[in-house]
Amino acid sequence: MAEVINLIDNSGLDYRLGAMTTTVEGDVHEIFDLIKKCHLKMRQYSNRVVTHITIDDREGACNRLFGKPESIEKKLGKKLKK
Repeated sequence: MAEVINLIDNSGLDYRLGAMTTTVEGDVHEIFDLIKKCHLKMRQYSNRVVTHITIDDREGACNRLFGKPESIEKKLGKKLKK
């Protein structure tokens, strides 16, 4: 997994690493290219790889990776644990 995260980190796309997921934000074509690279990287280590993706494509939305948590914190009036 570390090599996959390195691919994501070197992609130039904004991302947030979580305990069980990694969220990436950016141009749809760049993201699909990155997903393919990540999947193929894992295939180097296993003859079976399952890749799950969720796509949230909302017109006009930008910087939601960091903006969404900030919006929630503002509404709650406090910083959340990260």
